[in-house]
Amino acid sequence: MTAREQITARAAAPETLEHYVRELARLVAFPTEPGGNEAHTTCLKHIAGLMAGHGFVARWIEGDHPPALVLSRHEGDDLPTILGYGHADTVPGMEGRWRDGLDPWVLTERDGRIYGRGVADNKGQLLVNLTALRLVLEEKGALGFNCHMLVEMGEEVGSPRLDAICAGLKDDLKADLVLASDGPRLSQDQPTVFLGARGSVTVKLSIRHREAGRHSGNFGGLLRNPGTELAHALTCIIGPHGECLVPGWTPDNVPEATRKILSGITPAGGEIDAGWGTPGLTPAERVFAWSAVEVLAFTCGTPERPVNAIPPEAHAHIQLRHVTGLNPDTILPALRTHLDANGYDYVQIKEPDARFPASSTPPDHPFARFACASIARTTGAEPVLLPSLGGSLPNHVFTDTLGLPAVWVPHSYPGCSQHAPDEHLPKAMIPGAITLMAGLYHDIGASSRADLGLD
Repeated sequence: MTAREQITARAAAPETLEHYVRELARLVAFPTEPGGNEAHTTCLKHIAGLMAGHGFVARWIEGDHPPALVLSRHEGDDLPTILGYGHADTVPGMEGRWRDGLDPWVLTERDGRIYGRGVADNKGQLLVNLTALRLVLEEKGALGFNCHMLVEMGEEVGSPRLDAICAGLKDDLKADLVLASDGPRLSQDQPTVFLGARGSVTVKLSIRHREAGRHSGNFGGLLRNPGTELAHALTCIIGPHGECLVPGWTPDNVPEATRKILSGITPAGGEIDAGWGTPGLTPAERVFAWSAVEVLAFTCGTPERPVNAIPPEAHAHIQLRHVTGLNPDTILPALRTHLDANGYDYVQIKEPDARFPASSTPPDHPFARFACASIARTTGAEPVLLPSLGGSLPNHVFTDTLGLPAVWVPHSYPGCSQHAPDEHLPKAMIPGAITLMAGLYHDIGASSRADLGLD
């Protein structure tokens, strides 16, 4: 049995899964929702401890930002250096809203699924990669490459100052490639590789006409209704089938090479509403190669207890997810111009608190091909290659700030309920995820710089 076969066999072994579940339970127990600074710090210390016995040295990143650390193992100046990334912060636990009384901070196995906040986004995925790295080290005694693992606690609030953190560490990291895991696979049983992420901008729109409501009988038909007006304003931003109508918010076209890559791909596990989205595009093109605008929230009056009054104000939060090619500095001016041109100059636009730029690595990059070939060798089938994740990640920090090619190998699936109650992973997914990552880490360490596209 070759070293690679020994590593992948151990990765797939039942005892590896049992150990993984025990460690994931401890990670889930940290209530790492936004604002949980003490839990964030103690969780990072725990993660550092998981790798301390395997030659990884922890460096704490302090400053005016959520806690972060870099775990580093150096094996040789002439070896390639891989930068990994993960985040252990989560969205709020949403206690009381989970099925059958499940506790978001207690890992629970039920019906072949593992439930808990962060099991999919992103504690579970980070732990898959850490487990795979340790397996390679335990079987071979060395990785065959230098490794940094950046773990942050601010991704769910927009990764504040992560760009500045990485810029300050650029000389220390001296990485050649980024290999990370987040987001979902195309479907549960389809290993997936994606090379970038759509940008994200969330904007609050508001209309306010007066300090208080007015009687809907005495004033109905006389006073402007902010809810009605804002509903009409939204229809000039988003068309009747969900298409984006703001000039400058969509790319000029889908490149032919991208169309070819996406041909035959069904996104979101097949959960698609027919006839929805930009006409002339396939569902895969709409998610991975185009822009989408969604209404996240829309309120006027008191929906939980409506009264007979014309509300004084209305508010909506909309979110643009966009691919590369858009100038981020023109996104909000384009919206202002579009609203004004359609008679909605009175709609107020609040600047977003955080945004993710769009970024990507070219699909023909040698490391992308290398990763796909390694996964195919492990699984016996070519993984799905996507030019971009439909969601948003701080990928731009790696591709733009650090100037590195970035390849993402996700270990979740579209139905995982991330950012919602009942977040989970199918237990059966985990051994395969650990196995393909262990195989990939082995192959990187056994390859030349030229094989990885570094020469």
